[in-house]
Amino acid sequence: MDIQSVSYIIDTLYAIFAMTLIIFMVPGFAMLEAGIVRTKNVTAVLTINTLIYAIASMAFLLIGYSIAFGDFGADGMSKWAAFLFQMAFVGKVVNIMSGGVSERAKVIPLAFFTIIMAAILYPIVVNVSWGSDFLDGTFLDLTMYDLAGSTVIHSTGGWALLAAILIIGARKGRYTKDGGIRVIPASNIPLLTLGAFLLWIGWFGFNGGSVGSIASKENADAVALTIMNTNTAGLAGAIMVAIIMYFMYKKLDLTMILNGALGGLVAVTAGPDLYDIYTPILIGAVGGALVVFGVSFFDKLRIDDPVGALSVHLVNGIWGTLAVGIFASNGTDITLLGQIKGIVVVGLFAFISSYIILFIINKIVSLRADEDEEMQGLDVEECGIEAYPEFKRAF
Repeated sequence: MDIQSVSYIIDTLYAIFAMTLIIFMVPGFAMLEAGIVRTKNVTAVLTINTLIYAIASMAFLLIGYSIAFGDFGADGMSKWAAFLFQMAFVGKVVNIMSGGVSERAKVIPLAFFTIIMAAILYPIVVNVSWGSDFLDGTFLDLTMYDLAGSTVIHSTGGWALLAAILIIGARKGRYTKDGGIRVIPASNIPLLTLGAFLLWIGWFGFNGGSVGSIASKENADAVALTIMNTNTAGLAGAIMVAIIMYFMYKKLDLTMILNGALGGLVAVTAGPDLYDIYTPILIGAVGGALVVFGVSFFDKLRIDDPVGALSVHLVNGIWGTLAVGIFASNGTDITLLGQIKGIVVVGLFAFISSYIILFIINKIVSLRADEDEEMQGLDVEECGIEAYPEFKRAF
């Protein structure tokens, strides 16, 4: 067997392994959201997460991949492995959105939006950034560097979430008439913690797999550095949030600490292969701080996001993409202006297109459960199965 065949086999195996790690993020999102929402909405959250994986993957297989990349094909590995790796990403965009509208959004309209996002909207974003690029040669052509999707995936999902929240509004009772904020505590901290760590583990495939090859000494080093920097940013985000929360409130809020880790992971996703081993500490720490202040900022605007996805994914997706232009532009073709252009172009498209699609869906079938359904809980109304039938549910 020649060296080229060996490299082909190794890279194919690595792509499938990375894809498997990314799929671990499906239960990661599911467990995190199930731990955050009230017990009366847990089954509904698990149901939509299951359907997102199934529907988004199928829509990407049948339509989305061709829009993003053209014909099936890959250099240096099996084209089927290359497809599976890209397919693993697509559901994450909608997972970001679904968690932020939980406890009041219906399953069926979210499933409809999943089809459109996975088949058309997300593939268009991929096309102009990672894919065949129909904007090539135009003034909108993107030169943004985004290794694993701080903007392409996380900000795209964040913009879609913002559009959805603006359409459906806040959970009943979340904000009082006098401007106060009612705390709705997480229902299951162990599940939430499990979900966050599954996401963290999945990120190693998310970023490490995006290097594209591991079948040479240089590529193996690049993959290892990428995964190391990914982990470092998550560590820094968690530590920064713990420090901030203790000094501000004299309390160590685990839910915020975990979101700080996720914020750091999102922030480093744009360029973990470009940094030395110390820069991700700063990027992740800033990402963690942005989570703390972002959650407060959105609550002041009465934008109800139960899982903090806007702060974790949208805000840190933007920060992470900017960070590449700030810390990795020397001696490369990367520029801060190019990063900003990518953020703006993707943001405008993702927000406007998502808002239009969600607005239309909402006119056809209401995105939001009615007041009685929301009070009863979506488990009973949407799924007919309660996650904790023996518990007295809190309204």
